[in-house]
Amino acid sequence: MAKIVVIGSASMDLVVISTKRPGAGETVLGDSFKTVPGGKGANQAVAAARLGAEVTMIGCVGDDSFGETILSNLKSNGVITNHVEPVTGMESGTAHIILAEGDNSIVVVKAANDRITPDYVEQAAAVIKAADIVLIQQEIPEETVVHVSELCANYQVPLMLNPAPARPVPSVVIERAAYITPNEHEAAILFGDEPLGDVLRRYPNKLIVTEGKRGVRYFDGNEEVVVPGYQVDAVDTTGAGDTFNGAFAVALSEGMSIADSLRFANRAASLSVMKFGAQGGMPSRLEVEGSL
Repeated sequence: MAKIVVIGSASMDLVVISTKRPGAGETVLGDSFKTVPGGKGANQAVAAARLGAEVTMIGCVGDDSFGETILSNLKSNGVITNHVEPVTGMESGTAHIILAEGDNSIVVVKAANDRITPDYVEQAAAVIKAADIVLIQQEIPEETVVHVSELCANYQVPLMLNPAPARPVPSVVIERAAYITPNEHEAAILFGDEPLGDVLRRYPNKLIVTEGKRGVRYFDGNEEVVVPGYQVDAVDTTGAGDTFNGAFAVALSEGMSIADSLRFANRAASLSVMKFGAQGGMPSRLEVEGSL
């Protein structure tokens, strides 16, 4: 069984569903409101666990009702939560999501997720050292991402960086990471005006750019490759990227080739958008394998 460590955010998603997205200064009437567990780190942990990996989450929640729900949800999905601690006197992270016009808009409040410091991560160093792969995102402090990249380099554990939300990433982190999985917007933040094809060639089999329903693009050392996505009727695209990352990590840890791992991840992500909620549609291993 693949051993995966996810270092990242765990939050509560506050989701408004509307037929119309409000513009600046505009008020519209929504159709419904729901609260569901989310956070990019927790989403990726749940995705990987449902696909059969042994997943340990390293993160923080608040000492509030949201924190209790987040922890309970992780445990119910089989995620090991020994290193997810409530922070006294602090609220849990939240993501404020509008689903409208076939897409989503999200505002993230990090709150307790800002307490995932280098010192906090050090307490779980033994777990990181024993992992087959480590996943990390950017809803946590930048210095923690840098520190984790150093730990993984020292322990010779592959690090997968999902650079979301988009912000510049120190070059040392890019060099240390085994895999970097931005979408097109995030890739532009990372690499500026440099043509994407040139950047892909600079990082063969490492830079994996997701392009939504079109699929995934990377350079395999000989040519630029597009692994196509799967066409489905989307209900909620929230969490599709997190499902992709969790599934990609599982497949790689099990020894699949990059191309096969990307096909597996694309299929998992496509299934995830067919139900409501970031985690609501995340598929099981049988569902993914049965639909490939």
